[in-house]
Amino acid sequence: NSTRLDHFTLLGFPGLHPQYYGPVSAVMFVVYLGIVFGNIFILAFVMYEKNIQKPTYLIFCHLALNDLTFGTLTLPKIIAKYWFDSSLLSFYGCFAQMFFVHYLGSVQSFNLMVMALDRLMSICIPLRYSAFISNPVVSGLCGIAWLIPLPVMMVTVFDALSLPFCKSNVIAQCYCDHISIVSQACSDRVPSVTLKALSLAMFCLLLPLVFIIFSYTSIFAVILKMSNAVGRRKSLSTCTPQIFVTCLFYLPRCFVYIATSTGFSFSLDFRIFIVLLYSLIPAAVNPLIYCFKTQDIKKCLFMKLQRARIGIEMRRSRE
Repeated sequence: NSTRLDHFTLLGFPGLHPQYYGPVSAVMFVVYLGIVFGNIFILAFVMYEKNIQKPTYLIFCHLALNDLTFGTLTLPKIIAKYWFDSSLLSFYGCFAQMFFVHYLGSVQSFNLMVMALDRLMSICIPLRYSAFISNPVVSGLCGIAWLIPLPVMMVTVFDALSLPFCKSNVIAQCYCDHISIVSQACSDRVPSVTLKALSLAMFCLLLPLVFIIFSYTSIFAVILKMSNAVGRRKSLSTCTPQIFVTCLFYLPRCFVYIATSTGFSFSLDFRIFIVLLYSLIPAAVNPLIYCFKTQDIKKCLFMKLQRARIGIEMRRSRE
């Protein structure tokens, strides 16, 4: 016997004692504020500063928009659960959240591939860089990165929607994802739906990852061959922000997949914590990486701070 559920309940951290609801939700709220203000700052700063509207920084904008959207679609609901005891999500609302969670993760993966391509062209064939990479080209590539996962994720969602649900309506997670939803279905099609979704997810994650590894391997090979130490340091410094951002996105995911495939089991609370770690921490940390590890943005910020300080001193001297 199967019934169509009308809502799902977010469990959050199942082992969390009520006395810790306040501190945990406060931490998540601070993380959300960091995501919102940090990524809006990057978007506004690049849009306002014409002299840094270059291909690399346009890619940063796409990454920032992705991080901002992901945080806004996931964190407010789990914060509301702990603040206002509001843990219910409508049936289709949960599926919509699942779609955006996996879609935005896939878009981020393809945008990181575009970023790796940008660095590959810049360092390996610098004389041809401007001929191949420009603002319109990067905008087009990032647009494709937003389009490719769209049909893939729609197939994943419609496959899950076609399943009958007769188990618990509790989502053992802080947001709706494919594994948590499909585990509540009762059908002999569940294994095939899960395998198909996993295959599509691997396409969206591993295909860009293979290109990213190839790109940075080629970049390091070129850097090591440079005879000029200053040139090596400069080339490496231009890749540092991209490498940090890429590692924050991929390393925790790879850890979870490898551990799961080798039979290593996590407690439910630890699994939820790891998922939140690789989903939300990069979104909050990335703006700091862009600002303090990117020379153009850092230089621009220091100049503005210097002008502001001089302006304050001039006003004080007039008074």
